[in-house]
Amino acid sequence: MSTSQQPSSLSPSRASDFMQCPLLYRFRVIDKLPERPSEAATRGTLVHAVLERLFDAPAVERTAPRARSLVPGQWERLLESRPELAGLFAGDEGGERLGRWLSEAELLVERWFSLEDPTRLEPAERELFVETELESGLRLRGVIDRVDVAPSGEVRIVDYKTGKAPRPEYAEGALFQMKFYALVVWRWKRVVPRRLQLVYLGSGDVVTYDPVPEDLERVERKLLALWEAIREATRTGDWRPRPTKLCGWCDHQAVCPEFGGTPPVYPLTVPPRQGTEPSPVTEPGPPVAVPEGEGVPVEPVRGV
Repeated sequence: MSTSQQPSSLSPSRASDFMQCPLLYRFRVIDKLPERPSEAATRGTLVHAVLERLFDAPAVERTAPRARSLVPGQWERLLESRPELAGLFAGDEGGERLGRWLSEAELLVERWFSLEDPTRLEPAERELFVETELESGLRLRGVIDRVDVAPSGEVRIVDYKTGKAPRPEYAEGALFQMKFYALVVWRWKRVVPRRLQLVYLGSGDVVTYDPVPEDLERVERKLLALWEAIREATRTGDWRPRPTKLCGWCDHQAVCPEFGGTPPVYPLTVPPRQGTEPSPVTEPGPPVAVPEGEGVPVEPVRGV
């Protein structure tokens, strides 16, 4: 079996993919199918870039007008690194759609100043890539928007969300991402973060949670069970779709059995059944047990 396409680590976004729909995970991780950029996700990337860049300035210069002024330049930088994003506004000859979109990004940036005071913040890290390997061998990785460290050594993990705060029944979905990061920091630095903070720019809400080791141990057990399910699906080639209301936003309906499509030929070789030859494709076997998700995130979580 080829190892180049096999999953080798887990991030919050890929964990959420598998809990949402195992077949979606396969399309993104195994098949690496292309996906169209969206205005909402790209706006989130732009806003994150602006908030990260703002901290390059001295504290007294971290003002709302300055932050808004960074939006056009950061958009140009984003286009340079990802030229395909220009297609989002194809046919917008007068630039009206782009202008409205940039204005929306500016409003989100400005709202942040009503939630936090950047003149009083000196982040220890911004856009921090974190990675650790658990005793089981499972490698966890992700990118944390901001890490604050108090003089006492207490750690706060902060994540910006450009959408609205979820309803209470979905709150655990967003916190799952933060607990994932907290687990990585705990296993990596041997420090349990004092606070996890979600800043929702779309609705102007700040959600905080103070984890304890027992919380993070539960998350670790959940991730280990999740990884075992991923490994089993990888081995057998059995990736079942899980229809939900989120299917309407999926880019892969054309190759999804739930919509009458046929997935691409599975690129990994699976073990032969007794009396048969090895084959890159197998008939569906028993469903893979997938740990239940802790609610569905209201917007995709970022990761690698």
